[in-house]
Amino acid sequence: QVQLVESGGGLVQAGGSLRLSCAASGSIFSINAMGWYRQAPGKQREFVAGITSVGSTNYAASVKGRFTISRDNAKNTVYLQMNSLKPEDTAVYYCTSGRASSGSWSFNSWGQGTQVTVSS
Repeated sequence: QVQLVESGGGLVQAGGSLRLSCAASGSIFSINAMGWYRQAPGKQREFVAGITSVGSTNYAASVKGRFTISRDNAKNTVYLQMNSLKPEDTAVYYCTSGRASSGSWSFNSWGQGTQVTVSS
């Protein structure tokens, strides 16, 4: 079983920045991809960003150019640097882990989520 622990959420004004962190532990040997999803009230959970162990990345169009995902394989930790935040970025952000191959992403472990609130 993989355990994911998130940190870094909080309240910021529009245009500000936050950095989220997620550390994985437990049965981590099968993991080659980590990422972030988010869910706003009344909305479906949506993909934000993902990264493989070799550094390949994928971003939702809504965050490309503003958010950057990175990973420290030695620490089994993934980060999400969020810049130029907008009120529509307000959501609970969930860390996830799984596998990716041939452009197909499969996430099967989830953190508890961390709240990000952006005021206008």
